Amino acid sequence: MNTATKSITYPIVETFHSLQGEGYWTGVNAFFIRLGGCDVHCPWCDTKHSWNSQSHPQQSASNLTSKAQAVNPAIVIITGGEPLMHDLFPLTTALKNAGLQVHLETSGAHALTGDFDWITFSPKQFKAPHFSIYDRASELKVVVTSEFDLKWAEQQASLVSKSTLCYLQPEWNSPESKSLIFDYILQHPQWRLSLQTHKLLNIQ
Repeated sequence: MNTATKSITYPIVETFHSLQGEGYWTGVNAFFIRLGGCDVHCPWCDTKHSWNSQSHPQQSASNLTSKAQAVNPAIVIITGGEPLMHDLFPLTTALKNAGLQVHLETSGAHALTGDFDWITFSPKQFKAPHFSIYDRASELKVVVTSEFDLKWAEQQASLVSKSTLCYLQPEWNSPESKSLIFDYILQHPQWRLSLQTHKLLNIQ
């Protein structure tokens, strides 16, 4: 790792070792790096404390890599907030040089930076995604609260690669969205269901 990479820092809301709770990698041993800063501002966001990047201490790419290595995860997940508000190349370079598999969870609201093994793209209507994300998305995950969200989901699905896995995820505080998604997937088999299993299991 060069000196420049070592000196790069990021606002860190938290780091923790747990299981991936959503999407294709559900149940996999994961180390999470939650970056501060978000300008998308979803009203139902469950990590609103992450929005102000100035509220969180800076940590170096080198230190974050050491923390990830110490727990020997199957994957490292960079999340937020909106992680693409930051230049992620230094962080992903450090992690991959350490032999770690690196994933991204993003709304795609900013231009893509970083080198990733897997990208979970969760577009939001509150801030249009940047064009650079669409052909790089490994999975598309759309949070659903109403039928209008299903229309948004189909629009976004038409823009990603044919190989991208497509998920619908009910908004946790909207019980009606679960039945809405269930019925929709029965009629549209190209979609899969994603659940926030970490909340069901009461784990971080």
